[in-house]
Amino acid sequence: MTDVVVAVDAMGGDRAPEEIAAGALAAATESGAGVLLIGQEEAVRPLLPADLPAGFEFVHASEVVGMHDDPAVGVRTKKDSSLVRCAEAVRDGRAAAMVSAGNTGAAMGAALLRMGRIKGVARPAVAVPIPVPGSGPTVLLDAGATVDCRPEWLVQFARLGAEYARVRHGIEAPRVGLLSNGEEAGKGDELRKAAHPLMAALPGFVGNVEGRDVMTDAVDVVVTDGFTGNVLLKGFEGALRMMVNLVFGALGATEEAEKASEVIMPGLLAAAADLDPDGTGGAMLLGVDGVCVISHGSSSARAIVNAVRVAADAVTAGIVDRMKESVRDAS
Repeated sequence: MTDVVVAVDAMGGDRAPEEIAAGALAAATESGAGVLLIGQEEAVRPLLPADLPAGFEFVHASEVVGMHDDPAVGVRTKKDSSLVRCAEAVRDGRAAAMVSAGNTGAAMGAALLRMGRIKGVARPAVAVPIPVPGSGPTVLLDAGATVDCRPEWLVQFARLGAEYARVRHGIEAPRVGLLSNGEEAGKGDELRKAAHPLMAALPGFVGNVEGRDVMTDAVDVVVTDGFTGNVLLKGFEGALRMMVNLVFGALGATEEAEKASEVIMPGLLAAAADLDPDGTGGAMLLGVDGVCVISHGSSSARAIVNAVRVAADAVTAGIVDRMKESVRDAS
């Protein structure tokens, strides 16, 4: 059993607390990390066995920051919420990382208020691994933490994203692209036009990339503002969901198609597994002085297991120290 303990928000997510509790229990035995599950006792305790697994602990928190709560208000007023208590567990050294599938804005707010920002970081960024079939993922950031950006912030996102790609995905020399509406240096809005010459000085910068490049092996890190990044991410999710429904619907439309599906279904299921967000473990909030993994709102138990594993691996790899070095070297 590792010394790394991960605090898990039992009340966060569309399928909380049942799936979160199940995932936390499984993570305690499968991930190699200790788990500190935090939530409302009356809702969570009945989901837990009488004999808890080794390395697993449950802590009561009386309040919940809901999916539709105002993030800033929720974090500031619900100080005994499971989400805030997770961030405090990291701040106080009781846990080394936190995981939440709840309100994304509130998770970021709790991490910022309780853990603080890394010195020199202007704004945090959410780094999401976008699956690329047959290759490693593309790191997309920012996916929603900082909606309105300045050009110099995008440069910092690029440095943080490149370091994350090195530590998390083992890419020694990440190729970094600036998301725009064309490959030419002069393309884009005023933000991208101003950021491009600043990013040109960065190692590994390959210039502008377009949305169609993100799910290819043409680039390792794609940098954009939080508004555009979140819109792109949601667009990918919708398109993938539509394609899956279209393909599987067609395979069941006729008797002949059902027979054909017996042959091609194993391959389709394997391909679909590569695109399943439950397998990625969630997004990493970069720029805060602690490890914070934000899982998607509909996370299953398997997603929580993978999120705990990602969080523990990030701690073991010293990702926060690497982020600090990256920011310090740039100053």
